Amino acid sequence: MHRRMIAPGALAAATLLLAIPASAASHSPGAPGIGDPYHPYYGNGGYDVSHYDLRLKYQPATDELEGTATIEARTTQDLSSFDLDFLLDVSEVRVNGATAAYASSGQHELVITPKKPLAKDTPITVVVRYSGVPSTKSAYGFTTWHRTPDGGIAADEPEAAWWWFPSNDHPSDKATYDVSVAVPDGTQAISNGTLQSTGSQLGWTRYNWRQNKPQATYLATLAIGKFDITTNTSEGGVPVLNAYSRDLGDNAGAARASVERTGEIVDWLSGFFGPYPFGSAGGYVPNTTTGYALETQTRAYYSPKQFAGGSNTSVVVHELAHQWYGDSVSLKGWKDIWINEGFARYAQWLWSEHEGEGTAQELADWVYASHPAGDPFWTVAPGDPGPDDQFDIAVYDRGALAVQALRNEIGHKAFFALLKGWPQKHAYGNASVADFRKYAEQVSGKPLAALFDTWLFQPAKPAAPAARAASLTKASAPTAPPRSWKKIEATNDVHTR
Repeated sequence: MHRRMIAPGALAAATLLLAIPASAASHSPGAPGIGDPYHPYYGNGGYDVSHYDLRLKYQPATDELEGTATIEARTTQDLSSFDLDFLLDVSEVRVNGATAAYASSGQHELVITPKKPLAKDTPITVVVRYSGVPSTKSAYGFTTWHRTPDGGIAADEPEAAWWWFPSNDHPSDKATYDVSVAVPDGTQAISNGTLQSTGSQLGWTRYNWRQNKPQATYLATLAIGKFDITTNTSEGGVPVLNAYSRDLGDNAGAARASVERTGEIVDWLSGFFGPYPFGSAGGYVPNTTTGYALETQTRAYYSPKQFAGGSNTSVVVHELAHQWYGDSVSLKGWKDIWINEGFARYAQWLWSEHEGEGTAQELADWVYASHPAGDPFWTVAPGDPGPDDQFDIAVYDRGALAVQALRNEIGHKAFFALLKGWPQKHAYGNASVADFRKYAEQVSGKPLAALFDTWLFQPAKPAAPAARAASLTKASAPTAPPRSWKKIEATNDVHTR
């Protein structure tokens, strides 16, 4: 045995260390990021959330938001402290009933230090009381809280939660939600899931929403304003709630003509993707200057600009397809965005075929022929596009081309079994592009590494499949797009801030 001499002055330090219980000495801070290379400081390490209970009060006239968030979680390591992603002003934090120290750090970190260290694999309850004016807060130079003439909305990707509730903001940590919002009488509050109840007292009306299926934080939405609300049930039995700002102007008719087909489209998509995974469906169109749409779970967000050219069911198809591909089955990391966007775009191609406005193959041929080999379009790899190109049009269009190439390779029967089987295999969970390839190989019985590499990862235009090469020569390439293309193209900025 080698005996090491203790340097002068070290004995006191060693004695102090021995005085600290071993269980406390082993505790360490949770990481300020969950480990996603695209967004290193999104999400946090050390715990897993199971439920968010948000009790809010919002004043549209001043954009003031007050809230108490109760977060149910379980530790995944011994913790001396942990982070939440949040921007508003905090007045109190409690962990397991005891007051906890807290401090802001970085762009959007709330660092919480409980009175007692937390052991691994134990349930914890975190209560955060807060207030602020969301529209005055920014991180990385932007805000995802948008004021409207009569309220405000929270809907954005890949982040939106920081502006209205503290969270572990990464899709890999999904949870259920209760969202209770008090607003002045005559104003409405809309969120995800189903409306449990409303009540009015002293000039304020409280709306109580519940999402009882796991939901990623960026898919949580809040819309406050004055809306016309419609409710119905699809023929397949799915309750539908849609909402439209009362001051949409010229876009109001087209928005309604499109979004009111939600129930029909949900039933139609169920034929491809399997049973609708949630207890309600719908969408809302606020009076906002933003231009994008987003698949906020069960209650898709649509900018009125999506309907500036008239009714557009294609964007509704896109966001509703995400309820299976992106919402129920969420990505493991943001590099897996192709599973969300490639399949939502392909659903638009299937809808085009359904409406008799161009087949999926015709749309694939048009996209392929529209981009010459030197086009930068081909340098973006949908299977891992990088954080700067996460929502590049290539992730959508080249991503859908990859889906069509897969369909042609494995055949229609295996392809449609795959479309339906994937959302059931990973329902309410998370999965990666690698997981999808493995599942596609299992369903089809074919090796698919080369096909996935060619269409999703190589920074070059793939050679046309032999079966299509003759029809895609320069002399015979498509000279005009299918009739649906204009409407599909109008949705190119669905997720562009």
